[in-house]
Amino acid sequence: MNKPSNKIKHIFFDLDHTLWDFETNSGKTFEYIFKKYEVGADISEFMKVYKPINHNYWKLYREDKITKSKLRFGRLKDAFDKLNFEVSDELIDLLAEEYINYLPFNNALFEGAHEILSYLKPKYKMHIITNGFEEVQHKKMNNANLLEYFDKIITSEEVGVKKPNPRIFEYALEKAQALQEESMMIGDNFEADILGARNVGMQTIFCKFNGETSDDKTISVTRLSEIRQYL
Repeated sequence: MNKPSNKIKHIFFDLDHTLWDFETNSGKTFEYIFKKYEVGADISEFMKVYKPINHNYWKLYREDKITKSKLRFGRLKDAFDKLNFEVSDELIDLLAEEYINYLPFNNALFEGAHEILSYLKPKYKMHIITNGFEEVQHKKMNNANLLEYFDKIITSEEVGVKKPNPRIFEYALEKAQALQEESMMIGDNFEADILGARNVGMQTIFCKFNGETSDDKTISVTRLSEIRQYL
């Protein structure tokens, strides 16, 4: 495992699943909109089937195999189909839109998020690189009181490509006026965050929160507080 260089000046964080607790916030959002629109599906059963479906749809979206609208509709449609729960396409469209509207108002973060960001802020310039949708990421960060920590926020929609495409990392480095050898990427997705950043010469820390596989070249942490050991 490579130790991080002491030359680090810029830290780039992923947002969803790294700082912002996507699964918790997503579950609360579905619970609210199911109640609002009287969808009778069991929320815990729905979330159980939705999580892997959503994960797969995001992988396809990262690889430019599906559009944003296909992601939003398809992940719900497939989850309801898996449960054999009948829902009209019109209601799915409405739920997909309302999900995006209400998601930013739930703002659970991973344990220790504010503490580690407060620790890092005086020492480094910090930025966000996210594949999440432009219209919701800023709202999420504002509602979760994260904006104060970060200098630049780079979204894939702004750049026109998604992590792990090298162009999003190069764009982020340029926007932050950062050199790759002085930059660290911290994220939860090994392919998108770690390999993507490593391929442009950035150093990395992998947030291995769910037992994902990595490699022996990668610094991994199982909770945010462990980042202190390396920075």
